Amino acid sequence: MTLFTPMLRASPLSEIFSDDNTLRGMLDFEAALALACAKCGVIPESAITVISAQCQADKLDPQALAQAAAGAGNLAIPLVKQLTANVKRQDEQAARYVHWGATSQDVIDTGLVLQLREAFLVSEVLIEQLIRALTEQIQHHQHSVMAGRTWMQHALPITFGLKLAGTLDALLRWQQRLREIKPRVLVLQFGGAAGTLASLKEQGITVAQALANALHLHQADTPWHSQRDRLLETAAWFAGVASTLGKFASDFSLLMQTEVAEVGEPIAEGRGGSSTMPHKRNPVSCAAILTANTRIPGLMATMYASQNQQHERALGGWQAEWEVLPQLITLAGGVMQTSLELLNGMQVNTVKMRANLDITHGLIMAESVTLALAEFMGKQPAHHLVEQLCHRALDENQPLAALLAENPQVTPYLSLTQIEHLLDPQHALGSNDAFIRQVLARAAQQTRRVT
Repeated sequence: MTLFTPMLRASPLSEIFSDDNTLRGMLDFEAALALACAKCGVIPESAITVISAQCQADKLDPQALAQAAAGAGNLAIPLVKQLTANVKRQDEQAARYVHWGATSQDVIDTGLVLQLREAFLVSEVLIEQLIRALTEQIQHHQHSVMAGRTWMQHALPITFGLKLAGTLDALLRWQQRLREIKPRVLVLQFGGAAGTLASLKEQGITVAQALANALHLHQADTPWHSQRDRLLETAAWFAGVASTLGKFASDFSLLMQTEVAEVGEPIAEGRGGSSTMPHKRNPVSCAAILTANTRIPGLMATMYASQNQQHERALGGWQAEWEVLPQLITLAGGVMQTSLELLNGMQVNTVKMRANLDITHGLIMAESVTLALAEFMGKQPAHHLVEQLCHRALDENQPLAALLAENPQVTPYLSLTQIEHLLDPQHALGSNDAFIRQVLARAAQQTRRVT
């Protein structure tokens, strides 16, 4: 429904899979097919101009196509009929050569591949923008100390930069995967009725190569009418990117809870409000991202189920892809666009991040004290001692530092200054900064390779 498009699919990818662009892709195939056949001497060259001139979406009746497709079984059959009729009105002889040598699935699949090529180009831009936005935020927050959380509980200190670096690290891998899959996916579909191009006789391979050249696509070694791994791989890429950004949105929404309040979504008039509670500031961007991620796995399951395609041309599996793949891609596009806006405008409360580290009275730093004491009394005795003091700190609502400083088993080995140093989260970040540097270096390297 178009009412929900701005909320869930607001990205340039949505327009790529509009009805007009779907028809345009199929008509581009028909125009290129006429050109290829003429170049190979299969049809008269005089037919090229007339057929190509009629391969315009605005010269078709979309509503009539949709109605006729219900009875025909696919959209290509009524499209070819309308196109042929339009050509015939201009040149009856040329109309004989419309759709020469092809089958309906060749038109639909290649038209889809042409849409996927545009979708990949747009996605490359979105991924680059996401990487750039993440890089800037990581550089800004590489020293913003916060609580690392495991099992939804405080674990050890990290920086907000490192949390963002995990997302960047994954997106860099998705960027690489996109470059790898494009040559495998952007492949012509052209096999004729049963995948042999029998109607073109000995000219089949020659016409196929000319057609691939005309459309700037790779030529397949065999027609892939019922081998759908290319589309499955495409779906998996978009689903994977969406899931990476879904994890980011999930974490962000948890950090945005009132009790945590470490981050916030971009501020704008009317954004994130409630119809009844004027104080609310809801994570609406996160909601849109997570909504898409709730739907995408079901669509992905359909793409997997559609791999079971019978013999040389399928019944059911192929048809299931027609709506599912564009839905999945446009939802993923919405996730990418919304995530980009969230990254560019997010609010980060570093003061609250540091304050939240202190709500357990220093317990988040207990491991560093344990390791320091282990050098003198062994790891197990040190762990047992610090664990007891942690329980006391919670039960008595006292700072761990005070209990450590007055404990006779601790004071022979650690001074108050040493204890305070060990309990400072800034001094317990381990390889945090090194990990950030590594990811940023790879991002810079991949960016240079792109440009």
